[in-house]
Amino acid sequence: MTETTGGGLRRGLTARHIQFMALGSAIGTGLFYGSSAAIQTAGPAVLIAYMIGGAVIFLVMRALGEMAVRHPVGGSFGQYASRYVGPFAGFLTGWTYTFEMFVVALADVTAFGVYMGFWFPEVERWVWILAVVFVIAAVNLASVKVFGELEFWFALIKIVAIVAMIAGGIAIIVFGFSNPAGHQTGVSNLFAEGGFAPHGLWGLLASLTIVLFSFGGTEVIGITAGEAEDPKKILPRAIKSVPVRILLFYVLALTVIMMIQPWHTIDGEASPFVSIFSGLGLEGAAGVLNLVVITAALSAINADIFAAGRMLHGLAGQGQAPRAFARTTKSGVPFLTVLAMVCALLFGVLLNIWFHDQIFFLIAALATFATVVVWLMILISHARMKAEISRRNSPPSEFPAPLWPVGSYLAMAVIALVIVLIGVIPDTRAALMVGAVWIALLAVVYVGFVRGAGRRRMELVDETAAIPVIGDASASGDAYATADDGHDGQRRSDGRH
Repeated sequence: MTETTGGGLRRGLTARHIQFMALGSAIGTGLFYGSSAAIQTAGPAVLIAYMIGGAVIFLVMRALGEMAVRHPVGGSFGQYASRYVGPFAGFLTGWTYTFEMFVVALADVTAFGVYMGFWFPEVERWVWILAVVFVIAAVNLASVKVFGELEFWFALIKIVAIVAMIAGGIAIIVFGFSNPAGHQTGVSNLFAEGGFAPHGLWGLLASLTIVLFSFGGTEVIGITAGEAEDPKKILPRAIKSVPVRILLFYVLALTVIMMIQPWHTIDGEASPFVSIFSGLGLEGAAGVLNLVVITAALSAINADIFAAGRMLHGLAGQGQAPRAFARTTKSGVPFLTVLAMVCALLFGVLLNIWFHDQIFFLIAALATFATVVVWLMILISHARMKAEISRRNSPPSEFPAPLWPVGSYLAMAVIALVIVLIGVIPDTRAALMVGAVWIALLAVVYVGFVRGAGRRRMELVDETAAIPVIGDASASGDAYATADDGHDGQRRSDGRH
C-alpha cells in the first residue's frame, strides 16, 4: 500500500523504478544522435569531455542526494533553493527546470516525429507528435506506479540495446568481422586523422556544451523524493549507481564506435551506432536502431512530463505557481500540471509545422542552458546548506557528498565555463540570449505577481536521523543526539508526523 504525502502525492516508486528513470532520462537522443556532433567537435578527445561531464553530474547528484535525504520532498531542488538561497532562487530554479523539461520534451517529440518518418515518410511529422503527446499524457494521468513501471521497461530496452551494441562492437574489433566501410579497426583509430585531439583544447572545451546536454535529465532522481517508497534507502542507492553507469555507457560505447569507425567519418548523417549493426552483417541495421531510438524518445518524453508536473506541483506548494497545480487525483497524480505540460507540447506541434527544419538545434541549445543553470543552483543550495549545518552544529548528514568542498566548487567552475562557452560559440549564442531574456522575464513576474508565501523562504523539516552518542548517555539522559533545534518550529512540508 502506498503512503500519501501531505501534498497529495503517493509514495509508490521503488528503487528499481527510480534507478531506471534516471538512466532512461539521460540515455537518449544525446547519446544516439548528439554524440556525432560531439565527436566532430573534439575528435577522440571527446572521451575526456564525457569523463569531465560524468564527474560533474556525479558531484551534482551527490549534492542533490544529501539534500534529498535530509529533506525528502516532491518539490526537490526548487524548494531547496528557496530554503537555503532565497525565495527568488527557488522561483528561478523551479520554473527554469520546468522550462528545461518542456524544451527537452519538445526536442524528444520532435525527434519522435523524425524517427517515425523513417518508416512512414508520407505521413506528416506533426501527426506522430500529436499522437505521442496524448498517449504519454494518458500514462502520466494514471497512478505513479503505472508511470514508474512503464518507464522501467522503456529504459530497460535502451540499456539492453546499448549493452548489445557495445558487445557487438567489441566482437567486430576482436574477431575481425568486416567493417562495412572497409576501415581498419582497433585502437589506432583513436590516434589517426590528426591525433587524439585533432582540434586541440578548444575542440575539447566546445564539445562540453553538447556533452552536458547529453547528461541532462539525471536530476529527475531528486524529483522522485516525494514519491519514493523509502527515500532514505532508495535515493542513496540510486544516486550512487546511476552516474557511474551513465559514464560507462557513454565512454565505453563511444570508445568502441571510434575504434571501429574513424572519427572523421562520423558525420551525423546517421547514428554512429548503425556502423556496429552493419559491421555484424545485420540486415536492416538502421531499422533496428530506429526502433531503439523511438523507445528512447518515448522514455524521455514520459520522464519529462512527470518531472515538470511534479516541479509545478512543488512550486504551487511554495506559493510560486497557481494553487490549482497543487491539486491531485485520488491516485495522487497532480493532474493539472500534467495537462499544462500537454498543452505546452501541443504548442510544439505548431512549431514543428511552422519551423520544420530549424527547431531541433535551437531546442538543444536552450535545453543545455537551462540544464546547467539548474545544476548550478543545486550546487549553490548545497553549499549554503553545508554552511548552515556547520554554523548551527546540526546533526551530520546521513548521505554526505564526497570531496566537499573542493569537488563542489570545481563542478561549479566547469558549469560556469560551459555557460560562457554557450555565449562564445556562434551556433549556441542565441540560446544564451534567450536564456537571459527568460531569467529577466522571471524576475519581472516574481516582482509583479508573486505575493505572500511565495516571497518567504520555504520551510523544510530536517529529517536527519538521530545518531548514537558514545559514552555520554548518563550526562545527556538520552543515548541519541537530538534533532536540529534550528528547525523545531518549521512545518513538515511532506505532511508526515
